[in-house]
Amino acid sequence: MSAIAPRLPLRTRAAMFVRLLAVQGAWNYETLMGNGIAFALEPALRLLPGGRGGEAYRAAIARQDGYFNANPYLAGLAVGALASAELSAEPTDRIERFHTACCGPLGSVGDRLVWVGWLPWCSLLALVAFGFGMGPAGVVLLFLGSFNVGTMALRAWGLRVGYRDGLRVASALGVPLLRNGPAQVARASALLAGIAIPLAVRGVIGPARGVVEIVFAAAAVGAVVLARFHGRVEGWRLAVVGLVLFTLISVVR
Repeated sequence: MSAIAPRLPLRTRAAMFVRLLAVQGAWNYETLMGNGIAFALEPALRLLPGGRGGEAYRAAIARQDGYFNANPYLAGLAVGALASAELSAEPTDRIERFHTACCGPLGSVGDRLVWVGWLPWCSLLALVAFGFGMGPAGVVLLFLGSFNVGTMALRAWGLRVGYRDGLRVASALGVPLLRNGPAQVARASALLAGIAIPLAVRGVIGPARGVVEIVFAAAAVGAVVLARFHGRVEGWRLAVVGLVLFTLISVVR
């Protein structure tokens, strides 16, 4: 029977969180994110019997340093759960099954929440700021700040909930944030797009009202192109391209 995972020292939690920022630092085609998961787990594994370098420590590192693929911003959920499982002496086969099974859910949910929802929303927020006259540096800082605040919070939440629930962390994927979050962010992004695009166009045109026809002609052409590529163009790529274009135009002007 497995034991209860000990309370993680604050220093260990902080070290794991900081290492999550580099979870893709050793990405490769063989294990994908596996090395990063083991790297983020390592501070917790030092608490195993025998300490750093002990037999339990070496076995756990070898177990975690294998294939793993998920959204990097939700990887904290897996890291926390695996740390809890290792420190509570869960059976090896259960840990390995969980390590394999959690890749798909954390990848699909994380991609919809971050890449399809949060990233476009932050890009559109920056476009609104551009439309209201914010300078290029301010627009870029607003985008980077809002995006990173959200993803940092997601990492911290995942690490905390993952360690708390251990291998039963699957229930966390049903919380409103992950179950309804992508749809709610998509609705908010659609509303924000309706505000951002006219404001950004006005910011680009400025006093030169004679080019309005050109702008709307370009918008019509863009709509036709998007219709032709329906299902093959990702929204987050379009949002980032639009943000970059408007920022470059503001710099040139």
